[in-house]
Amino acid sequence: MAGVFENYERQYCELSANLTKKCRAATLVDGEQKKQRLSEAKVGLDEAETLIRKMDTEARSLQPNVRAVLLAKLREYKSDLNNLKSEVKRIASTNLNQAARDELLESGMADAKMVSANQRERLLMSTEKLNKSSDRVRESRRTMLETEDLGVSILSDLHQQRQALLHADNTVCSVNNLDATWGG
Repeated sequence: MAGVFENYERQYCELSANLTKKCRAATLVDGEQKKQRLSEAKVGLDEAETLIRKMDTEARSLQPNVRAVLLAKLREYKSDLNNLKSEVKRIASTNLNQAARDELLESGMADAKMVSANQRERLLMSTEKLNKSSDRVRESRRTMLETEDLGVSILSDLHQQRQALLHADNTVCSVNNLDATWGG
């Protein structure tokens, strides 16, 4: 069930990390190299969008209690993807006067990077909490299944004991009837 979602999630996290690296690399180069890195980043963004759609579809197919947790996680991923898209657009829109522009926007970009780092940190913490919750759910499910098996076993034993008592009762009744018939 949620294993498919977790697989997509792992792929998305790896892809997001790679896209972040490609964005950083694109800011360090110019000309054709920059175009190539941006092209690779755009392909990665398309793949990330596809993974987000798959995660959304998978999450919506699960039980409501699991679905709610996964959809909350998915909102974080969508926000992360939008940040990555914005970063790629920002890098792509740089003009010839890049040095002057960077100087003017340097303080704003530092704030944006700090916000992005904070969002990633919150995302990682949320992911860790969700993983712990998933582990607790799996453990609870395992305990529930063990309890159910024990209940079935007890009911089976009680059924066998009932059958034995009914057989003993029938035997006693038969003996009583024989005694009554033989005049004893």
